Amino acid sequence: MATELTGREKTLAKLKAIPQAAREAIKTALKANSDQIVGMQKRLVPTDSGDLRESIRAEWGDVKLASSANLSSAGGGMTIKGDPDLTVTIAAGDDKAYDARFVEFGTAPRDQGGWAEGTKHPGTTPRPFFYGPWRAMRKKSKSNVARAVNKAAKRVAAQ
Repeated sequence: MATELTGREKTLAKLKAIPQAAREAIKTALKANSDQIVGMQKRLVPTDSGDLRESIRAEWGDVKLASSANLSSAGGGMTIKGDPDLTVTIAAGDDKAYDARFVEFGTAPRDQGGWAEGTKHPGTTPRPFFYGPWRAMRKKSKSNVARAVNKAAKRVAAQ
């Protein structure tokens, strides 16, 4: 008795569509998650001139930050290694806002040089704004991505 397989082409087409649907779902989830993290960071950052707040951003792809004064978190823990289309880097600091790491971590007391030589700078207290929201949202962001992939797979399978 021969077994007849029906719907093979339709099933194969669905299986081929899942990776693309999953990629789109991941990208959408990463965008929403990074926007939420950046928004939290911008609300928490202390403002003087507003340059530091304006320097907080999410960048797509393999980003090499030019300044060592930048704070960055590759994707908020949400990167797909080796895939620049699904990589988000959240960064703070640029040429105008070079003090991002000093604001986040504070500075130690130190002897001053130059025109203030002989005096002691008291240091600054940390005013964290960057890593707190990233840590708070990391687990939720990962589950949002997983949920989006599952929904995309179910949507493709239901077609």
